[in-house]
Amino acid sequence: MIERIETGIAPSSAPINDAVRAGKHVWLVAIAEDPVTGDIVDGGIEAQARRCIQNIEIAVKAAGGTLANLVMVQVFLVDSADAAGMNAVYREFFTQQPFPVRATVVVKELLAKGVRIEITAQAVLN
Repeated sequence: MIERIETGIAPSSAPINDAVRAGKHVWLVAIAEDPVTGDIVDGGIEAQARRCIQNIEIAVKAAGGTLANLVMVQVFLVDSADAAGMNAVYREFFTQQPFPVRATVVVKELLAKGVRIEITAQAVLN
């Protein structure tokens, strides 16, 4: 059975959820949106990457876990030049082994206007 996780992050107008759970497994998605207003944050890739990871953290906490429960992260960037800034911010949040498996992909564009990064993740809860 799939359960929607109420994250408290501003809801999207699209038919999507920020987080769902099936048993011990949780699937998450985040963009660089202010969790209260839903506005896209300003400030370049570092600010957007930080907000994305903070939103993933909010969502996984709402499911009963932490970033340490993440087993897989997928990062989508609109510019390969943003990888260094994204990696610098990523290191602030993921400081201890085992790190989640990660794929970083450069895409032509993301759907939300002004978004430079989108992150999906999978977690396994205890």
